[in-house]
Amino acid sequence: MSAMPAEVAHPSREDPPLIRLRGITRTYGEGGTALMALRGVDLDIHAGEFVAIMGPSGSGKSTAMNILGCLDTPTSGEYRFRGVPLQSLDRDERALLRRRYFGFVFQGFHLLARTTAQENVELPLVYRGEPAASRKKAAAAALELVGLSDRAGHTPAELSGGQQQRVAIARAIVTQPQVLLADEPTGNLDSQRSVEIMELLQGLNRDHGITVLMVTHEPDMAAYTSRMVRFVDGHVASDHANPNVAGRG
Repeated sequence: MSAMPAEVAHPSREDPPLIRLRGITRTYGEGGTALMALRGVDLDIHAGEFVAIMGPSGSGKSTAMNILGCLDTPTSGEYRFRGVPLQSLDRDERALLRRRYFGFVFQGFHLLARTTAQENVELPLVYRGEPAASRKKAAAAALELVGLSDRAGHTPAELSGGQQQRVAIARAIVTQPQVLLADEPTGNLDSQRSVEIMELLQGLNRDHGITVLMVTHEPDMAAYTSRMVRFVDGHVASDHANPNVAGRG
């Protein structure tokens, strides 16, 4: 992992959005059994933002996150990333986009059980075909960034839940993504570990300029973000800045 700047400028709404959704719909099934998960979503995300995507079960927030991360495609509407319309990309091109620009963190960690933290973090670079020496160096730097250099040789079974999620975050950022998508990243953690993970995500956003999009149903976790977008019934019901961001100061 190459050196990152110590300080990053705050995002400006005057700049073109990094992500732009216009009229996004997503329908599963056909005919009378069709389920419309998204119903014409408009959303702009600017580089450097930390956004909570919230809403009750069935609101469309997870579908929206999957579309944002190019894990799913909309039924209609336009998704532009860095100004490029993604609906024109084929499956291989979307996969390349994910590998180059996106990192993913999930509630369940998804670490390989019989491999070390170091090896888990190296995995995305293995898929990229990076030489062994460069991927070991990058993985070590990512583990240091999340405070786990001393656990590089440990397997997931030898790590706490909070440490496992830190490894998962290191794996997500080892490719130096522009966007980190976190799906309920504190859902399997106790309150203290949850705060530690949120402060880590804040630091990656604030100090390294990574745009963070986080799905959560927990208001106390959303409080650590700088913007909250709430979905209800497939629509964006509210979208506002958070004037009292937790964990700062």
